[in-house]
Amino acid sequence: MSLTTKDMAVVKGLWAKIAPRVDEIGAEALGRMLIVYPQTKTYFSHWADLSPGSAPVKKHGKTIMGAVTDAVAKIEDLPAALSQLSELHAYKLRVDPSNFKILAHNIIVVTAMLFPADFTPEVHVSLDKFLQNLAWCLAERYR
Repeated sequence: MSLTTKDMAVVKGLWAKIAPRVDEIGAEALGRMLIVYPQTKTYFSHWADLSPGSAPVKKHGKTIMGAVTDAVAKIEDLPAALSQLSELHAYKLRVDPSNFKILAHNIIVVTAMLFPADFTPEVHVSLDKFLQNLAWCLAERYR
C-alpha cells in the first residue's frame, strides 16, 4: 500500500493537530493492546505492572509515539527512517512482527476516540496506510 503525496499531507496535517496528545495516545494504545491482545504481554514480562495507565505503559507509549512522530517527519523515506528500529526489534528484542500491525490498529482506534471531528474517512484511510507502511518497514529485517 503506497502512500500518495496527498496521504502524506493528510497524515502530517493530522499529526500537527494531535501532537500535543501523542503521549496520551501512545499510552492508551499500548494499554489497549496489552488487554485486547494478551499474547503481546510476552514482550513486557519484565515490567512490574502491565495495566493500562501504569508508569511502564505510559513510558513505553511515549517512546513508541516519539518514534511514530519521527516517522511522520521522515514520511517520504520510511524504510531509511525506520531501519535502526527494525534491526532492534528483529535481532535484539525479537518481537513478532505481527504485533506492529496490532499496535497500529490500536493507535487508529485511540486517535479516532480522542479526535472524532478530525477523524474523517479520508484521514482514516491515510493514517491506516501510513501505519501499515510503518509496520511493514519495521518488519523489514525479518525478511
